[in-house]
Amino acid sequence: MGRATLRGAALLLGLYGYGFSMAMMVRANLGLDPWDVFHQGLSRHTGMTIGAASAVVGVVVLLAWIPLRNRPGIGTIANVIVIAITVDAGMAVLPAPTSLPVRFAMLAGAVVLNAVSTVLYIGAGLGPGPRDGLMTGLVTRTGRSVRLIRTSIEATVLVAGWLLGGTVGVGTVVYAFGIGPLCQLLLRITPWRLLAASGWGAVVPESGRSTGGTRTRTRRRRRQTRNADPQGGASTGYGTMVECATGSTSTRQSQTTPPTPTY
Repeated sequence: MGRATLRGAALLLGLYGYGFSMAMMVRANLGLDPWDVFHQGLSRHTGMTIGAASAVVGVVVLLAWIPLRNRPGIGTIANVIVIAITVDAGMAVLPAPTSLPVRFAMLAGAVVLNAVSTVLYIGAGLGPGPRDGLMTGLVTRTGRSVRLIRTSIEATVLVAGWLLGGTVGVGTVVYAFGIGPLCQLLLRITPWRLLAASGWGAVVPESGRSTGGTRTRTRRRRRQTRNADPQGGASTGYGTMVECATGSTSTRQSQTTPPTPTY
């Protein structure tokens, strides 16, 4: 099986899983992630399904890429179409549980599936989703951190979705604080040879999969550089921080690139 086939399979599996995880969170009715709060609120005022609302918002966000000079890939277009279809299909086949333990189990399963799906579709390396591209484009153009840009975007859509009647609850909090660590865990337990051949290889170096150890090594190198330069000259190594979903970071050292914003 060729590499292109594997990448395509990873992309589709990731997008199908992502859409189905969205449907699971809706059926659990314990709160959605910020973008889905907005999609749900929009659907309640327009008569669109949540999948259709997701697709419409995705297209609008893609238009915002134009001034940011982002270039979509095949994965970007597939993201809009496949997730929209899958979330509606999932809503059609999934029952709405009434038992609270079952609802919490569905929520937990949705968050785990979402993390696995995120690692898969980003690992395909065929283009970011519209919302991820908006975030990275704004980071590049403004010089602000990923944490600030992502938090600002998601806080905005969360408030807008809540005002439109979207469901905000414990699931919103679980997703916000759980998705980043889960992505990081999956990256740490995935064999390096698989990551190196995927879209993650460029942003999660083998030495950087343990975030704490990488930060310690980075600080040690900076101290050594300062000690070697008694005049306090600037170091030639610049740390580039890369964030997975919300809050999980790894560091890559570059000796030739100019300083980049701290993500």
